[in-house]
Amino acid sequence: MPEKIVFCKGGGCTAKLGPGALSSVLEKLPRPDDPNLLVGFQSSDDAAVYRLTDDLAVVMTLDFFPPMVEDPFLFGQIAAANALSDIYAMGADVKTALNIVCFPDTWDLNILGRILEGGLDKVNEAGGVLAGGHSIRDTEVKYGLSVTGTIHPDRIYANCGGNPGDILILTKPLGVGIVCAASRVGKASDKALSEAVGSMTTINKYASEAMRKYRVHACTDVTGFGFLGHLKEMLRDGCGADVDTLTVPFIREAAVYAREFIITAAAERNREYLQKYTEFMDVPFSMQELLFDPQTSGGLLIAVDPGDADALLSDIEALGLPCGIVGSFIQSPEKKILIR
Repeated sequence: MPEKIVFCKGGGCTAKLGPGALSSVLEKLPRPDDPNLLVGFQSSDDAAVYRLTDDLAVVMTLDFFPPMVEDPFLFGQIAAANALSDIYAMGADVKTALNIVCFPDTWDLNILGRILEGGLDKVNEAGGVLAGGHSIRDTEVKYGLSVTGTIHPDRIYANCGGNPGDILILTKPLGVGIVCAASRVGKASDKALSEAVGSMTTINKYASEAMRKYRVHACTDVTGFGFLGHLKEMLRDGCGADVDTLTVPFIREAAVYAREFIITAAAERNREYLQKYTEFMDVPFSMQELLFDPQTSGGLLIAVDPGDADALLSDIEALGLPCGIVGSFIQSPEKKILIR
């Protein structure tokens, strides 16, 4: 009998190593000392930045994972949008991309073709050039991109440049990890899955371009470590955060699924790692899970000067993105995140 193909077993950014495990490995690696490496792995940023001249730097990132949806074309779009997002979080423009493919050699190659077509669709939308790639045989499908962008060395949005008083804006709704988990067990509605897929296939190009007009001090994209995990990475010494859950955008049915304990192991790894940095004040379990939920191709989390917050939010709302002002940075010697 022919092999039964199981395309989606649970993937996306839920497949990432947990933040605790990853940091314990990275902290043992020697730090690079090249002065032209403006951003490297030591700062937990979204991409690396290397200065070529006084006016030009290259931004480099790589991201790939197993499928989180059943449709190969949609999976290709989502994986590409997720990889491209790291470039946009740095405030850069996409230039080139390379495919990264793991694929079973016993499967129909038309499936692989559809994945690559989906990825190409998003690279084209980004204005980049798909220049090649690399593939290997594997027992399961994995796909993503290595992406290169460009930026002026003085205009980089690192993830830890925010100041107490900065306003936090999130440009996409939370909950896609929970919705995908519910879909795998046959519990997600068509509406919820459509919202999740719509969010995951939206590239962050437009929100990134909007924020460059304002006094943005820091930016990251929300992916596998969840909203709170990536927010924690934004906190520099002396800085904490105050989050208002009433203004956090999320997929409404995801909260219902969370109340039914349809959650992911990755979210629980995030919770375990972050519990010493977070303080919940009368926040229901479902909202806590949304804040820990690993996002695939999630939104940008932007720290902007309070005088520009409303104008930037209006510009992002005009793009049709479910977004919101979700809190602010505060003074905190312990880098504490307060969630109300």
